[in-house]
Amino acid sequence: MSPTQPQAHRQQRPLVAALALGFTLLPSAPALAALPQLQNQVSCAALQQRVQASLGSEASVWSVSVADSSGRLLADVNGLQPRVPASNQKLVSTAFALDRLGPDYRLTTKLWRLPDGTLRLTGEGDPDLAMPQLQRFAKLALGSGGADGAPPSLVRLQLAEEPPQAWWPQGWHPGDRAEAYGAPITRLALTSNAIDMAVTNPTSRLRTLLNRELVRQGGKAVELTVVSPQTPLSQDAVLLHQEPSAPMHNLLSLANTESHNFTAEVLLRQASGSWDLAVSRRAEMQWLYQQGLPMQGVQVADGSGLDRANRLTSRFLTALLLTMGQHPYANNYLASMAVAGQRGTLRNLYKGTSLEGRFRGKTGTLTGVRSISGVLKTSDGPRYVSMISNGSGAPNTRIGLVLREVQNVSLCQPPA
Repeated sequence: MSPTQPQAHRQQRPLVAALALGFTLLPSAPALAALPQLQNQVSCAALQQRVQASLGSEASVWSVSVADSSGRLLADVNGLQPRVPASNQKLVSTAFALDRLGPDYRLTTKLWRLPDGTLRLTGEGDPDLAMPQLQRFAKLALGSGGADGAPPSLVRLQLAEEPPQAWWPQGWHPGDRAEAYGAPITRLALTSNAIDMAVTNPTSRLRTLLNRELVRQGGKAVELTVVSPQTPLSQDAVLLHQEPSAPMHNLLSLANTESHNFTAEVLLRQASGSWDLAVSRRAEMQWLYQQGLPMQGVQVADGSGLDRANRLTSRFLTALLLTMGQHPYANNYLASMAVAGQRGTLRNLYKGTSLEGRFRGKTGTLTGVRSISGVLKTSDGPRYVSMISNGSGAPNTRIGLVLREVQNVSLCQPPA
Protein backbone atom coordinates (compact mmCIF):
# COMPACT_ATOMS: atom_id res chain seq x y z
CA MET A 1 0.00 0.00 0.00
CA SER A 2 1.09 3.57 -0.54
CA PRO A 3 2.52 5.85 2.14
CA THR A 4 0.00 8.23 3.65
CA GLN A 5 2.51 11.09 3.88
CA PRO A 6 4.29 11.43 0.53
CA GLN A 7 6.78 13.96 1.91
CA ALA A 8 8.41 11.14 3.87
CA HIS A 9 9.24 9.34 0.63
CA ARG A 10 9.47 12.23 -1.82
CA GLN A 11 11.82 11.36 -4.62
CA GLN A 12 12.59 14.55 -6.50
CA ARG A 13 15.92 14.80 -8.26
CA PRO A 14 18.38 14.92 -5.36
CA LEU A 15 20.47 18.00 -4.96
CA VAL A 16 23.16 16.50 -2.84
CA ALA A 17 25.32 19.15 -1.19
CA ALA A 18 23.67 18.57 1.92
CA LEU A 19 23.13 -14.10 8.16
CA ALA A 20 22.49 -15.47 9.52
CA LEU A 21 25.22 -16.48 12.04
CA GLY A 22 28.10 -18.49 10.70
CA PHE A 23 29.17 -16.38 7.72
CA THR A 24 32.72 -15.13 7.31
CA LEU A 25 33.36 -12.01 9.39
CA LEU A 26 33.07 -8.75 7.53
CA PRO A 27 35.59 -5.91 7.71
CA SER A 28 34.39 -2.88 9.67
CA ALA A 29 35.57 0.46 10.93
CA PRO A 30 38.04 0.39 13.84
CA ALA A 31 36.27 -0.98 16.92
CA LEU A 32 36.15 0.73 20.29
CA ALA A 33 36.79 -1.27 23.45
CA ALA A 34 34.21 -1.76 26.20
CA LEU A 35 31.22 -0.35 24.34
CA PRO A 36 28.11 0.00 26.49
CA GLN A 37 25.52 -2.70 25.91
CA LEU A 38 21.81 -2.10 26.22
CA GLN A 39 20.51 -3.60 29.44
CA ASN A 40 17.59 -6.02 29.49
CA GLN A 41 15.71 -4.68 32.49
CA VAL A 42 13.98 -1.31 32.84
CA SER A 43 15.77 0.80 35.46
CA CYS A 44 13.59 3.93 35.62
CA ALA A 45 10.15 3.14 36.98
CA ALA A 46 9.02 6.77 36.91
CA LEU A 47 9.71 7.22 33.18
CA GLN A 48 8.23 3.80 32.47
CA GLN A 49 4.97 4.88 34.08
CA ARG A 50 4.95 8.22 32.23
CA VAL A 51 5.55 6.52 28.86
CA GLN A 52 2.75 4.06 29.46
CA ALA A 53 0.45 6.90 30.44
CA SER A 54 1.38 8.82 27.27
CA LEU A 55 0.47 5.82 25.12
CA GLY A 56 -2.79 5.36 27.00
CA SER A 57 -5.34 3.06 25.41
CA GLU A 58 -3.12 2.64 22.33
CA ALA A 59 -0.27 0.96 24.23
CA SER A 60 -0.87 -2.41 22.56
CA VAL A 61 -0.10 -1.06 19.06
CA TRP A 62 3.08 0.73 20.15
CA SER A 63 6.63 -0.37 20.82
CA VAL A 64 8.76 2.17 22.70
CA SER A 65 12.29 1.87 24.07
CA VAL A 66 14.47 4.54 25.71
CA ALA A 67 18.12 4.26 26.79
CA ASP A 68 20.88 6.53 28.01
CA SER A 69 24.49 6.58 26.87
CA SER A 70 25.59 4.09 29.54
CA GLY A 71 23.17 1.49 28.19
CA ARG A 72 20.54 1.78 30.91
CA LEU A 73 17.11 0.79 29.58
CA LEU A 74 15.08 3.65 31.03
CA ALA A 75 11.70 2.66 29.62
CA ASP A 76 10.40 -0.16 27.45
CA VAL A 77 6.87 -0.93 26.26
CA ASN A 78 6.54 -3.96 23.95
CA GLY A 79 10.19 -3.42 23.11
CA LEU A 80 10.72 -6.93 21.77
CA GLN A 81 7.55 -7.00 19.64
CA PRO A 82 8.55 -7.18 15.95
CA ARG A 83 6.74 -4.54 13.91
CA VAL A 84 6.72 -3.13 10.39
CA PRO A 85 9.21 -0.23 10.72
CA ALA A 86 8.58 1.69 7.46
CA SER A 87 11.51 4.03 6.76
CA ASN A 88 13.15 3.43 10.13
CA GLN A 89 14.69 0.57 8.16
CA LYS A 90 16.97 3.20 6.62
CA LEU A 91 18.74 3.61 9.97
CA VAL A 92 19.93 0.04 9.56
CA SER A 93 21.05 0.42 5.94
CA THR A 94 22.90 3.67 6.59
CA ALA A 95 24.65 2.34 9.70
CA PHE A 96 25.80 -0.71 7.73
CA ALA A 97 26.99 1.41 4.81
CA LEU A 98 28.79 3.96 6.97
CA ASP A 99 30.63 1.24 8.89
CA ARG A 100 31.59 -0.76 5.82
CA LEU A 101 32.43 2.05 3.40
CA GLY A 102 33.33 5.10 5.51
CA PRO A 103 32.15 8.73 5.31
CA ASP A 104 34.24 9.69 2.26
CA TYR A 105 33.19 6.85 -0.02
CA ARG A 106 31.74 7.88 -3.37
CA LEU A 107 29.66 5.96 -5.88
CA THR A 108 31.22 6.06 -9.33
CA THR A 109 30.00 5.87 -12.90
CA LYS A 110 32.78 4.85 -15.29
CA LEU A 111 33.43 4.79 -19.02
CA TRP A 112 35.79 2.06 -20.23
CA ARG A 113 37.38 1.28 -23.59
CA LEU A 114 37.75 -2.42 -24.33
CA PRO A 115 40.61 -3.79 -26.48
CA ASP A 116 38.39 -4.03 -29.59
CA GLY A 117 37.37 -0.40 -29.31
CA THR A 118 33.96 -1.10 -27.79
CA LEU A 119 33.07 1.18 -24.89
CA ARG A 120 31.32 0.17 -21.68
CA LEU A 121 29.48 2.32 -19.14
CA THR A 122 29.34 0.94 -15.60
CA GLY A 123 27.68 2.41 -12.55
CA GLU A 124 26.96 2.02 -8.86
CA GLY A 125 23.60 3.78 -8.60
CA ASP A 126 24.65 7.41 -8.16
CA PRO A 127 21.32 9.12 -7.28
CA ASP A 128 22.49 12.41 -8.83
CA LEU A 129 23.52 11.05 -12.23
CA ALA A 130 21.93 13.42 -14.76
CA MET A 131 22.26 14.92 -18.24
CA PRO A 132 25.47 16.93 -17.61
CA GLN A 133 27.32 13.72 -16.77
CA LEU A 134 25.72 11.96 -19.73
CA GLN A 135 26.88 14.75 -22.04
CA ARG A 136 30.46 14.36 -20.81
CA PHE A 137 30.36 10.61 -21.36
CA ALA A 138 29.04 11.15 -24.90
CA LYS A 139 31.79 13.64 -25.69
CA LEU A 140 34.46 11.23 -24.45
CA ALA A 141 32.91 8.33 -26.35
CA LEU A 142 33.09 10.30 -29.58
CA GLY A 143 36.65 11.42 -28.90
CA SER A 144 38.08 8.02 -28.10
CA GLY A 145 38.09 6.49 -31.52
CA GLY A 146 40.92 8.10 -33.44
CA ALA A 147 44.05 10.22 -33.16
CA ASP A 148 42.78 12.84 -35.62
CA GLY A 149 40.01 13.89 -33.24
CA ALA A 150 37.25 13.10 -35.73
CA PRO A 151 34.28 11.15 -34.36
CA PRO A 152 34.52 7.44 -35.15
CA SER A 153 32.28 6.17 -37.93
CA LEU A 154 30.64 3.77 -35.47
CA VAL A 155 30.34 4.11 -31.71
CA ARG A 156 29.75 0.77 -30.02
CA LEU A 157 28.74 1.32 -26.40
CA GLN A 158 27.69 -1.25 -23.83
CA LEU A 159 25.54 -0.35 -20.83
CA ALA A 160 26.21 -2.63 -17.85
CA GLU A 161 22.85 -2.92 -16.11
CA GLU A 162 20.82 -5.23 -13.90
CA PRO A 163 17.97 -7.22 -15.52
CA PRO A 164 14.40 -5.88 -15.14
CA GLN A 165 13.43 -8.62 -12.68
CA ALA A 166 15.97 -7.19 -10.21
CA TRP A 167 14.90 -3.56 -10.46
CA TRP A 168 12.44 -3.69 -7.55
CA PRO A 169 12.50 -5.64 -4.28
CA GLN A 170 9.88 -8.36 -4.68
CA GLY A 171 7.85 -7.15 -1.70
CA TRP A 172 7.21 -3.66 -3.07
CA HIS A 173 3.53 -3.17 -3.85
CA PRO A 174 2.84 -2.74 -7.61
CA GLY A 175 1.12 0.58 -6.90
CA ASP A 176 4.22 1.93 -5.18
CA ARG A 177 6.40 1.00 -8.15
CA ALA A 178 4.67 3.58 -10.31
CA GLU A 179 5.36 6.41 -7.85
CA ALA A 180 8.56 8.44 -7.69
CA TYR A 181 9.34 7.08 -4.23
CA GLY A 182 9.13 3.53 -5.64
CA ALA A 183 11.38 4.05 -8.67
CA PRO A 184 13.38 1.03 -9.90
CA ILE A 185 16.83 0.46 -8.40
CA THR A 186 19.41 0.37 -11.20
CA ARG A 187 23.13 1.01 -11.55
CA LEU A 188 22.77 3.65 -14.28
CA ALA A 189 19.90 5.76 -12.98
CA LEU A 190 19.37 9.21 -14.46
CA THR A 191 17.75 11.44 -11.79
CA SER A 192 17.23 8.37 -9.59
CA ASN A 193 14.87 6.92 -12.23
CA ALA A 194 12.18 9.42 -11.28
CA ILE A 195 10.71 12.54 -12.81
CA ASP A 196 7.21 13.29 -11.53
CA MET A 197 6.56 9.56 -11.39
CA ALA A 198 8.83 6.54 -11.56
CA VAL A 199 10.58 5.82 -14.86
CA THR A 200 9.36 2.28 -15.37
CA ASN A 201 11.95 1.35 -18.02
CA PRO A 202 15.10 3.25 -17.06
CA THR A 203 17.38 1.31 -19.43
CA SER A 204 15.26 2.26 -22.43
CA ARG A 205 15.23 5.89 -21.31
CA LEU A 206 19.00 5.91 -20.88
CA ARG A 207 19.54 4.38 -24.32
CA THR A 208 17.26 6.94 -25.95
CA LEU A 209 18.87 9.93 -24.26
CA LEU A 210 22.43 8.71 -24.74
CA ASN A 211 21.84 7.92 -28.41
CA ARG A 212 20.30 11.36 -28.92
CA GLU A 213 23.26 13.02 -27.22
CA LEU A 214 25.83 11.08 -29.24
CA VAL A 215 24.10 12.08 -32.48
CA ARG A 216 23.79 15.71 -31.33
CA GLN A 217 27.53 15.84 -30.72
CA GLY A 218 28.38 14.49 -34.17
CA GLY A 219 28.10 10.72 -33.95
CA LYS A 220 27.20 9.22 -37.33
CA ALA A 221 26.34 5.69 -36.25
CA VAL A 222 25.66 4.44 -32.73
CA GLU A 223 25.27 0.88 -31.53
CA LEU A 224 24.02 0.67 -27.94
CA THR A 225 23.67 -2.70 -26.22
CA VAL A 226 22.94 -3.83 -22.68
CA VAL A 227 25.23 -6.32 -20.95
CA SER A 228 25.21 -7.88 -17.52
CA PRO A 229 27.23 -6.06 -14.83
CA GLN A 230 28.80 -9.45 -14.15
CA THR A 231 30.36 -9.48 -17.62
CA PRO A 232 34.08 -9.27 -16.80
CA LEU A 233 36.18 -6.39 -18.02
CA SER A 234 39.30 -7.36 -19.91
CA GLN A 235 42.57 -6.78 -18.10
CA ASP A 236 43.46 -4.53 -21.02
CA ALA A 237 40.35 -2.35 -20.60
CA VAL A 238 41.21 1.33 -20.21
CA LEU A 239 39.31 3.63 -17.85
CA LEU A 240 38.57 6.74 -19.89
CA HIS A 241 36.59 8.73 -17.34
CA GLN A 242 34.70 8.44 -14.08
CA GLU A 243 32.04 10.61 -12.49
CA PRO A 244 31.98 10.46 -8.68
CA SER A 245 28.89 10.98 -6.59
CA ALA A 246 28.74 13.21 -3.55
CA PRO A 247 30.63 11.64 -0.60
CA MET A 248 29.04 9.08 1.65
CA HIS A 249 28.04 11.46 4.42
CA ASN A 250 25.93 13.42 1.91
CA LEU A 251 24.33 10.23 0.63
CA LEU A 252 23.52 9.25 4.21
CA SER A 253 21.78 12.58 4.72
CA LEU A 254 19.77 12.07 1.56
CA ALA A 255 18.63 8.67 2.82
CA ASN A 256 17.91 9.66 6.42
CA THR A 257 16.99 13.34 6.33
CA GLU A 258 14.90 13.23 3.16
CA SER A 259 13.99 9.51 3.33
CA HIS A 260 15.13 8.87 -0.24
CA ASN A 261 14.31 5.24 -0.94
CA PHE A 262 16.53 4.85 -4.01
CA THR A 263 19.64 6.02 -2.14
CA ALA A 264 18.99 3.73 0.82
CA GLU A 265 18.64 0.73 -1.49
CA VAL A 266 21.86 1.57 -3.31
CA LEU A 267 23.76 1.98 -0.03
CA LEU A 268 22.65 -1.46 1.14
CA ARG A 269 23.87 -3.04 -2.08
CA GLN A 270 27.19 -1.21 -2.17
CA ALA A 271 27.92 -1.92 1.50
CA SER A 272 27.36 -5.64 0.98
CA GLY A 273 29.43 -5.74 -2.19
CA SER A 274 26.57 -7.30 -4.14
CA TRP A 275 23.55 -6.07 -6.09
CA ASP A 276 21.84 -9.40 -5.47
CA LEU A 277 19.34 -8.31 -2.82
CA ALA A 278 19.27 -11.72 -1.15
CA VAL A 279 23.05 -11.59 -0.74
CA SER A 280 22.85 -8.00 0.52
CA ARG A 281 20.25 -8.88 3.13
CA ARG A 282 22.32 -11.78 4.45
CA ALA A 283 25.44 -9.62 4.66
CA GLU A 284 23.57 -6.93 6.59
CA MET A 285 22.03 -9.46 8.97
CA GLN A 286 25.49 -10.92 9.59
CA TRP A 287 26.85 -7.47 10.38
CA LEU A 288 23.99 -6.79 12.78
CA TYR A 289 24.66 -10.02 14.67
CA GLN A 290 28.31 -9.01 14.96
CA GLN A 291 27.29 -5.80 16.74
CA GLY A 292 25.72 -7.78 19.57
CA LEU A 293 22.27 -6.26 19.01
CA PRO A 294 19.02 -7.87 20.23
CA MET A 295 18.06 -9.70 17.04
CA GLN A 296 14.94 -11.53 18.19
CA GLY A 297 12.28 -11.11 15.50
CA VAL A 298 14.42 -8.90 13.25
CA GLN A 299 13.96 -9.45 9.50
CA VAL A 300 15.56 -7.47 6.66
CA ALA A 301 13.58 -7.40 3.41
CA ASP A 302 14.98 -4.30 1.70
CA GLY A 303 17.12 -1.24 2.35
CA SER A 304 14.47 1.48 2.45
CA GLY A 305 11.55 0.13 4.47
CA LEU A 306 9.02 0.18 1.64
CA ASP A 307 8.72 -3.61 1.85
CA ARG A 308 6.20 -4.60 4.53
CA ALA A 309 8.09 -7.82 5.20
CA ASN A 310 10.69 -5.88 7.21
CA ARG A 311 10.46 -6.45 10.95
CA LEU A 312 12.30 -4.47 13.62
CA THR A 313 11.80 -3.98 17.34
CA SER A 314 12.09 -0.71 19.22
CA ARG A 315 14.66 -2.30 21.52
CA PHE A 316 16.76 -3.32 18.51
CA LEU A 317 16.66 0.21 17.08
CA THR A 318 17.54 1.76 20.43
CA ALA A 319 20.48 -0.62 20.76
CA LEU A 320 21.59 0.22 17.21
CA LEU A 321 21.49 3.95 17.98
CA LEU A 322 23.44 3.37 21.19
CA THR A 323 26.06 1.35 19.30
CA MET A 324 26.37 3.93 16.54
CA GLY A 325 26.65 6.66 19.18
CA GLN A 326 30.00 5.11 20.16
CA HIS A 327 31.10 4.42 16.59
CA PRO A 328 34.21 6.09 15.11
CA TYR A 329 31.86 7.71 12.58
CA ALA A 330 29.17 8.60 15.14
CA ASN A 331 29.12 12.27 14.15
CA ASN A 332 28.44 11.42 10.51
CA TYR A 333 25.61 9.10 11.48
CA LEU A 334 23.96 11.63 13.76
CA ALA A 335 24.41 14.46 11.26
CA SER A 336 22.57 12.46 8.59
CA MET A 337 19.25 12.60 10.46
CA ALA A 338 16.31 14.97 10.25
CA VAL A 339 15.99 17.64 12.96
CA ALA A 340 12.75 18.37 14.80
CA GLY A 341 11.20 21.62 13.63
CA GLN A 342 14.13 22.42 11.34
CA ARG A 343 15.17 19.92 8.69
CA GLY A 344 14.06 17.03 6.56
CA THR A 345 11.01 14.93 7.31
CA LEU A 346 10.89 16.45 10.82
CA ARG A 347 10.93 20.06 9.64
CA ASN A 348 7.25 20.59 10.31
CA LEU A 349 6.99 18.62 13.54
CA TYR A 350 7.37 20.02 17.07
CA LYS A 351 8.31 23.48 15.80
CA GLY A 352 8.26 26.01 18.62
CA THR A 353 8.35 23.33 21.32
CA SER A 354 11.10 22.17 23.67
CA LEU A 355 11.90 19.46 21.11
CA GLU A 356 12.82 21.84 18.28
CA GLY A 357 16.48 21.45 17.36
CA ARG A 358 17.04 18.94 20.16
CA PHE A 359 15.79 15.75 18.55
CA ARG A 360 17.54 14.22 15.56
CA GLY A 361 15.89 11.20 14.08
CA LYS A 362 14.47 9.16 11.26
CA THR A 363 10.76 9.06 10.51
CA GLY A 364 8.83 6.23 8.91
CA THR A 365 5.39 6.33 7.31
CA LEU A 366 3.33 3.70 5.54
CA THR A 367 -0.41 3.23 5.66
CA GLY A 368 -1.13 2.20 9.25
CA VAL A 369 2.52 2.54 10.27
CA ARG A 370 4.29 5.42 11.98
CA SER A 371 7.78 5.17 13.42
CA ILE A 372 10.43 7.52 14.68
CA SER A 373 13.82 6.70 16.14
CA GLY A 374 16.71 8.96 17.03
CA VAL A 375 18.70 10.83 19.61
CA LEU A 376 17.24 13.39 22.01
CA LYS A 377 19.65 15.93 23.48
CA THR A 378 18.95 16.46 27.19
CA SER A 379 20.64 18.24 30.08
CA ASP A 380 21.87 14.83 31.22
CA GLY A 381 23.33 13.70 27.89
CA PRO A 382 21.79 11.90 24.92
CA ARG A 383 18.74 9.71 25.13
CA TYR A 384 18.31 7.03 22.48
CA VAL A 385 14.64 6.63 21.63
CA SER A 386 12.68 4.37 19.29
CA MET A 387 8.92 4.35 18.79
CA ILE A 388 7.03 2.19 16.30
CA SER A 389 3.27 2.06 15.94
CA ASN A 390 1.36 -0.36 13.75
CA GLY A 391 -2.15 1.03 14.06
CA SER A 392 -2.09 4.25 16.10
CA GLY A 393 -4.84 6.78 15.48
CA ALA A 394 -2.82 9.84 16.54
CA PRO A 395 0.85 8.83 16.27
CA ASN A 396 2.47 12.27 16.10
CA THR A 397 0.70 13.37 19.27
CA ARG A 398 1.81 10.24 21.13
CA ILE A 399 5.37 10.66 19.88
CA GLY A 400 5.50 14.25 21.12
CA LEU A 401 4.15 13.27 24.54
CA VAL A 402 6.73 10.51 24.96
CA LEU A 403 9.65 12.67 23.83
CA ARG A 404 8.75 15.42 26.26
CA GLU A 405 8.60 12.90 29.10
CA VAL A 406 12.05 11.66 28.12
CA GLN A 407 13.31 15.24 28.30
CA ASN A 408 12.44 15.31 31.99
CA VAL A 409 15.72 13.85 33.19
CA SER A 410 14.76 14.29 36.85
CA LEU A 411 12.63 11.17 36.45
CA CYS A 412 15.71 8.99 35.98
CA GLN A 413 18.53 9.84 38.30
CA PRO A 414 21.73 7.83 37.68
CA PRO A 415 22.56 5.16 40.25
CA ALA A 416 24.68 6.32 43.18
